[in-house]
Amino acid sequence: MTRRRGPAIAAIVLLALAAAGAIAIFVTHFPRGIFTVAFVVVGVVLAWGGIVRRGVGRWLRLTLGLLLLVAAVLLVVLVGPALAEVGVVLALVLAFVAARTAASLRVALPPATPPTRAVLFWNPRSGGGKAERFHLPDEARRRGIEPIELQPGEDLNELVRSAIASGADGLAMAGGDGSQAIVAAHAAREGLPYACIPAGTRNHFALDLGVDREDVVGALDAFVDGGERRVDLAEVNGQVFVNNVSLGLYAEAVQEQGYRDAKLRTIFDAVPAALGPDSEAPALRFDGADGTEQSSGAAILVSNNAYRFGLVSAATRPRLDEGVLGVTIFGAQSSPLTEWTAPAFEVRSDRRIPAGVDGEAVVLDAPLRFLARPGVLRVRIAPQHPGASPSADLPDSPWKALGQLARTGFGRSAQSDDCATPTAA
Repeated sequence: MTRRRGPAIAAIVLLALAAAGAIAIFVTHFPRGIFTVAFVVVGVVLAWGGIVRRGVGRWLRLTLGLLLLVAAVLLVVLVGPALAEVGVVLALVLAFVAARTAASLRVALPPATPPTRAVLFWNPRSGGGKAERFHLPDEARRRGIEPIELQPGEDLNELVRSAIASGADGLAMAGGDGSQAIVAAHAAREGLPYACIPAGTRNHFALDLGVDREDVVGALDAFVDGGERRVDLAEVNGQVFVNNVSLGLYAEAVQEQGYRDAKLRTIFDAVPAALGPDSEAPALRFDGADGTEQSSGAAILVSNNAYRFGLVSAATRPRLDEGVLGVTIFGAQSSPLTEWTAPAFEVRSDRRIPAGVDGEAVVLDAPLRFLARPGVLRVRIAPQHPGASPSADLPDSPWKALGQLARTGFGRSAQSDDCATPTAA
């Protein structure tokens, strides 16, 4: 029995128990279900109306919406056998955890020759001082890697250029994704191996590369006995990014001075400006997947390869080597959510466009020209790390997911723990 077969069987059993419990509750307490659904739907509509508007009406809608949602919860908890309903919810949560474990991959990357003079650039302020907390400079020296600290006011681009001119043949970055993009761009330009050290706050790039975000020190082993794979980069108006560029709502929020200290509150305050009836956000025009010109006043996300949005995938990218941009439009003219992929994409406007480039606030001249750069980055990953995105083996639909769980759990030849080639990720 493989490592993935046990969790797959557990997920199937738990889903079956949850489904049986839900059917029993629905049959025995039928009228209550109708009121619960109605409270949830109306509450969500009212709450959304409060989010996108200003003034007294905003708080009235929010209050009524939240009261209806609370009423729905109380209706479930206080009326009827709440213990059975809690059991159904618990079974679903445990099934979700088991399914994620069953879908996790470990990719056996081709071995690579360690660099003779690897350099680690590290930002002591990233991730709340994560690099210093894990003694990352000392750990780097133990592995023959030269640590270079990014001091306040220093230009990371200049530090990287100087290191390359001095003979560096491997580049690693311990910091946020904006800094990762700078070092990765130089590594791609010079054809040097690159290692992503997850010492930032969220480390989205590391997650999708298959780097264990909890093993900051172990990520340095990428330049000791790590394997290598090639991944893509992307650029907007010549500026490289590793994750995504956001336009609209999120981009407006990151421009605010207090965003770093109060992210949720700042985004909440930015919603009326981007989505409300008095929105002053710049009109963004672009050609849709069918080639017709469209516009969006909500949000546009252009990513280095496509994200998979959903409960299970949690907005990760299954692959970073397909050579495409992921284009996601929120609040489009024809649909609340539209997604497609393309090697290039352009956004037009009559004025400069605020943007969040890998989470960093910038204002760019229109038009914005996005371009995918396939396979330009040689990434090294420590052998003990997964080497694949957590969504690399997740199916596209719930029905396909059930089929995959059945094949993994009960198939005659369940898939092995490791995947032999990096292309499978």
